[in-house]
Amino acid sequence: MTTSALRSAPAAEISARVHPVTVEVVRNSLSAAADEMADGLARSSYNMMIYEVRDFSCALLDTKGRLLCQNVGGVSHFVADLGVVIQDAVSRIGIDGFRPGDGYIMNHQRVCGQHLNNVVAYTPVFAAGRLYAFAVVRAHWVDVGGMSTGFGAAGGGVTDPWIEGLQIDQLRIQRDGDFDPTLLKLVLDNVRYPESALGDLRAQLAACRAGGQRLEALIGRYGIDAVTLSIQRLFADSEERCRRIVADIPDGEYTASSFLDNDLVDLDARLEIAARVVVRGSDMTIDLSGCARQRKSSINSRTRAAACVAYKAVTTPLEPVNEGSFAALEVLIDEGNFMMAEFPAPMAKWSIPIPTVVDTILAALAPAIRDRVPAAHHASLGGGIAFFGVDPGTKRHFVTQTVEGGGWGARPDADGQSAAVSVCQGDVRNAPIESLELKYPLRVVRRELRADSGGAGRHRGGLGVTTEIQNLVDGTWSFTVPPREQCPPWGLFGGDAAATGAIELRDGTDSAYQRIGSGRRPVRAGASVRITSGGGGGWGDPLDRPLDEVDADLLDGFVTPEAAEGRYAVVVDRTNGLVDRERTARLRQAGR
Repeated sequence: MTTSALRSAPAAEISARVHPVTVEVVRNSLSAAADEMADGLARSSYNMMIYEVRDFSCALLDTKGRLLCQNVGGVSHFVADLGVVIQDAVSRIGIDGFRPGDGYIMNHQRVCGQHLNNVVAYTPVFAAGRLYAFAVVRAHWVDVGGMSTGFGAAGGGVTDPWIEGLQIDQLRIQRDGDFDPTLLKLVLDNVRYPESALGDLRAQLAACRAGGQRLEALIGRYGIDAVTLSIQRLFADSEERCRRIVADIPDGEYTASSFLDNDLVDLDARLEIAARVVVRGSDMTIDLSGCARQRKSSINSRTRAAACVAYKAVTTPLEPVNEGSFAALEVLIDEGNFMMAEFPAPMAKWSIPIPTVVDTILAALAPAIRDRVPAAHHASLGGGIAFFGVDPGTKRHFVTQTVEGGGWGARPDADGQSAAVSVCQGDVRNAPIESLELKYPLRVVRRELRADSGGAGRHRGGLGVTTEIQNLVDGTWSFTVPPREQCPPWGLFGGDAAATGAIELRDGTDSAYQRIGSGRRPVRAGASVRITSGGGGGWGDPLDRPLDEVDADLLDGFVTPEAAEGRYAVVVDRTNGLVDRERTARLRQAGR
């Protein structure tokens, strides 16, 4: 698949036809509408992955599938693939096939290219009697049938998408604002938690209605022509700002490679990742066609997310996103690539490689923009976990999920962030301990920063997290262990690689934890799981790290005395736990 540049009307031409103040009102009103959608969704949804973890994205798109706005903090690797849903819908249903009050749902991997739990709900928005746009919400459901409970199926038994769960293909679930009872029953009869699914679906569609109403009101206030021209100006402004950044990057071709140890099924075959970035003036091409071919495992996807996330991070990471943000970017991913897998291909673990691909693209650009690229982050190391079963007290089925963050790579001017989710996950956060313990039969034994997990460097990589949870009733744990042992989060410009992550399980009778792989594990009450997430790579020579900063790490417990001595060539005084300046100076002098 190749994406080509979007060309907007010249900014000067637009300025002559619409007042600049109107443009700014439209700009901020669109962002506010998406944020209002997100707020309403989080307040009214039923499952913790939405209202606590915030695994969703809210957006407005035009009838060509172009992104008008996205909520602040929305999941970044969702937004790259919302447009294809709308383009597919319009091509199949037709512009005249939509009516006010319609509500659609979609997760079919032929188009969506993700695990089936990521369900898209959308509604049409009308202005001046014609279809003008769509309000869209993609959110993570706890279950869509099959082996989807939690974060989707994994393992050798997942050979096709239908094993993963229910494929929903552009289903009109609402007409005139009312649910189609037959279709609704069909969906709810095929999921394990129908109350949660119905609550989340209602919340998604309500959020879409709210976003559509805000857009309709904006058009009613300023007129369809002024709003349309203002949107074109937003696209043009975003494109121009991105082009200015890219134009400062020296022209050239930049490459980098990495890999996952395996694809979760074939444990002897690496999943190769190769990034080629070409910069010509203000244009950038990100070529991922050298990556591995699609696999029989569920690590496949159909997504441009990695390229879009990396490009946004390099250009205008703090500005609102719209279609113009990617107008100067060309993405090359060939059909049959594991990130452009041909349907039918299992995709339950689609997101595992994407953060590593982002890091690889950034690593390619690091020599050209040394002062702006961080070392590699934990990617998905440590992963998400889910526990489900029946509460013996209430006799109700339950499922709980959390995403444990890890360390980010050190930056050219600062240490890496600790305990943060991956670059692809927006404002996703872990499930609070209070919610886990109050709402589910679990006890969180500890959740703490993981000492020595960040890579050493002039600037230290961020720390991973150690989380230990005990289940108080019989149930099933579901894990995904991203295969990154042999390719740990790398450092840059002399920085060290970081620690990798793991998941361990201890049943109620054993005293020791046992390391486990991906899959489901039925357990008895009293079992415990321990998740350790990876850290971020270091940036720069560890011997250049100021001793005061090494002292601070020692006092905070971020680095142990043994690790400090080994990584930073210092001598730690065990009486006070700080660096012995005199003995360290002699050691470093000899070492240099």
